Amino acid sequence: MKLPDLTELALRNLRESVLRNSLTTIGISVGVASLVAMLSLGIGLQQMASRRLVKSGLFDTIIVTSRRELRGMSREEERTGPNPAESRVLDEPARQEIERLPNVLEAYPDIRFRTELRYEDKPHLTTISALPSSAQSNDAFEGMQGSFFSSETAAEVILQKSFAEELLGKTQPLGAPEPSVAELAQPLLGKELLMRYAQRAAAPQQPAPPKTNETASADNSLAAAAYSVVSREQKLKIVGLSDLDVESMRGPMRAKVFLPLKLAESLHVMQPTDVSEISRAASDQTVYSSISVRVKNPAQVQSVEDAIKKLGFNTFSIVDASRGLRQFFGVLYAFLGIFGSLALIVASIGIVNTLVMAILERRREIGIMKAIGASDRDVKSLFFAEAGAMGILGGIAGVILGWAIGQVINFGTNIYLKRQSLPPEHFWAVPWWLVVFGILFAVGVSLVSGRYPAGRAAKLDPVQALRYE
Repeated sequence: MKLPDLTELALRNLRESVLRNSLTTIGISVGVASLVAMLSLGIGLQQMASRRLVKSGLFDTIIVTSRRELRGMSREEERTGPNPAESRVLDEPARQEIERLPNVLEAYPDIRFRTELRYEDKPHLTTISALPSSAQSNDAFEGMQGSFFSSETAAEVILQKSFAEELLGKTQPLGAPEPSVAELAQPLLGKELLMRYAQRAAAPQQPAPPKTNETASADNSLAAAAYSVVSREQKLKIVGLSDLDVESMRGPMRAKVFLPLKLAESLHVMQPTDVSEISRAASDQTVYSSISVRVKNPAQVQSVEDAIKKLGFNTFSIVDASRGLRQFFGVLYAFLGIFGSLALIVASIGIVNTLVMAILERRREIGIMKAIGASDRDVKSLFFAEAGAMGILGGIAGVILGWAIGQVINFGTNIYLKRQSLPPEHFWAVPWWLVVFGILFAVGVSLVSGRYPAGRAAKLDPVQALRYE
């Protein structure tokens, strides 16, 4: 039997029992809709998490540290690479070399220090961190009150909400609502803070007494690193308040006050690395505790990490930490797919029932087909075509229904988020491959379900079929 004749005959048979076949097709569409809806929810949640990580400036950022610091070094890194005592120091020449690597946008030092800030003659001890101008795109500054730094060298600061509460003495009773950022910003924006800090300055050269041969080499190695510590003050203007935590991944050393990077570099604030004898003896350049490297594309993070490791430094990125997150979403997809497929399996039972009933109703028709020359294969192909047609129609309708369910739930959830004063989110995604997969899966289940009825119809004896009333 030719394909056009087979298709026409299958569609005609489906039209003869419109109600029953339509209900079966609806069952398939509901099964496909549940499968598509479940998987699109998992995909949307993963995409939302990826968007937030990329926008936070963490997903495309690599933290570089020296092997001399021995911080965050895994066992694998201990066994590979140079000996920590013989490895390079993370100084300014090293930073410039890293910045020249392919696919690197910028490499800036991590300047942070604990110091005293005075507001209205009251001291407040806190951690201050320096931010480059590119940090303006960080999602933590989306809903901030005020503005970002006017320039890279401006004597300005941005405060985190918790530190603003500390400056204003806002202590909330347990269970009481927290003040909004707008309430905190009104009395603080435009006000001045006085920062007292320790500045590293070059020490004046003093004539040294004669040295013996045994001590001369050691003294010469430290001579270039000699310095003095000077107490300084700097007035800073409050220009912005951030509601979100800018350094949520920094752990206990998170900063609550932020300076422009160029300003912080010009202040020459005393850093923890300045008191390291190893660092001072190994380099006469400015030594950094860590460097943040921004990559052009998150997909290039691994290649840039490998290039930095070849230079003899330790690296860490959110990509390393997100491997467990990807595994979690993989398991989530599996569970959502299994539960979504249950409805489609139930629908397959409806396909079997529909086609078995069609055999009983069309036994005489099948007998006539065989009597005029139709083979068992032709009869089997006809029932397969009917099952496939129901699968295609049900798959297309199910994909559309699943997409519509996602849009309705997404719309309703965003209304709820808006009422809670939270930004809207798009956490439902139906990629093109899921559309194709849903339709093909529906067709596959339909053909498998039609295998038994098709085989049963092909085995009918034409003589007995013609006698059937």
